[in-house]
Amino acid sequence: MKVLLSIKPEFAEKIFNGTKKYEFRKSIFKNKDVDTVVVYASSPWQYVVGEFKIETILSDNVDKIWEQTHEFSGITEDFYRMYFAHKTNAFAIKIGHVTRYKRHKCLSDYHVNFPPQSYIYI
Repeated sequence: MKVLLSIKPEFAEKIFNGTKKYEFRKSIFKNKDVDTVVVYASSPWQYVVGEFKIETILSDNVDKIWEQTHEFSGITEDFYRMYFAHKTNAFAIKIGHVTRYKRHKCLSDYHVNFPPQSYIYI
């Protein structure tokens, strides 16, 4: 099963060039059958750029997740701390095999009208 995630273009680029090995989330999908993330690069790009396999999903307190992932986080610790401000727990999706599409896709190709705030099953 796949989910569509909105990701800022700068971070999407880091995912596909291999410098970002974790995607951080405040909440995670409930369905345990999800094995693939389809990446929608948000504004200003606003198109689907590719997908990646989920290697594993880490879940722990904010400090421990940073300790485990910071080397390949693709973000600064300040950005991480701001993102998880007022949160106790964090989720880190470990990025497996990545596939960058040769041609960008539209949300409508997935029968989706609006980019998801968090995620959407597709």
